[in-house]
Amino acid sequence: MRAGKDVYCEKPLTLTVDEGIKICDAVKETGKVFQVGTQQRSEYGGSFLKAVAICHLGWLGDNLQALSSVGTAQKGGPFKTSEPPANLDWNMWQGQTAETDYIKERTHYQFRWWLEYSGGQVTDWGVHHTDIAMWALGLHETGPTSIEGVGAFDTRPNCYNVAHTFDTMMKFKNGSSINLTSGKNELIIEGTKGKLRVNRGGITGKIVDDINADKSLQEQLNAKIEEVYRGKVTPHMVNFFNCVKSRDLPISDVFTHHRSVSVCHLANIAMQLGRKLDFDPDKQQFKSDDEANGMLSRKQRAGFEIS
Repeated sequence: MRAGKDVYCEKPLTLTVDEGIKICDAVKETGKVFQVGTQQRSEYGGSFLKAVAICHLGWLGDNLQALSSVGTAQKGGPFKTSEPPANLDWNMWQGQTAETDYIKERTHYQFRWWLEYSGGQVTDWGVHHTDIAMWALGLHETGPTSIEGVGAFDTRPNCYNVAHTFDTMMKFKNGSSINLTSGKNELIIEGTKGKLRVNRGGITGKIVDDINADKSLQEQLNAKIEEVYRGKVTPHMVNFFNCVKSRDLPISDVFTHHRSVSVCHLANIAMQLGRKLDFDPDKQQFKSDDEANGMLSRKQRAGFEIS
């Protein structure tokens, strides 16, 4: 961005909460367009947009609660160390993380099962459904006030070390909550008037049946979808290109995605520490907990620091 470039970035955006703060600051500093690749905001038949619009219309009532269920992480190891292949610069690949012996299973797709490089399934899939939950519940510009949960970690050397299974609860100032867990892949949102279920296969619930049977409700829903999307819905990459031309805020902007992925980072921190944590979403710091605050950033290897 400081070199004058607009950015399309894969998700999850960051490895730590502190990185997200730095990226948001750089977007403000440079005025560049930054789109995050959380395509559920644009695609998959509009099912997730329908869920957001239904919530924003108040059709599920008040006191919205979400279950963000995203599946389990892989287990494996111990893995053997070896010399890196000749075509891989292992030093560069490790980047800011601590230097370690090469293990084939640390690289390519499998990098996501190591806490050194990833938040595991909690951030990899968790940020997809949790991002929609934050948006639907009107929490996309804030964060939780308390976080607690349990996770199953393999602590043996040279093993995948992210949480294989997990069950975490984030509570927010407005009374809403998001339960991020490793159950089957779906997002369920429930309020005082009803609930809906959505995943990449579609959206279901009584409210959805009611909408499908009523043209007036369909028109209201379509109008609300265009409102929350800030215009005509397009494929996700098209939205990025359109915003590069118009200089408008992309639909998956860096500021809301930072909040969504931060929730996932906070869940991982609570599980690793094994206790309930209180958080100030405005200051983006834990309350009276130096150990937890120390995990909002990570020590970076000399020569690879992010500034």
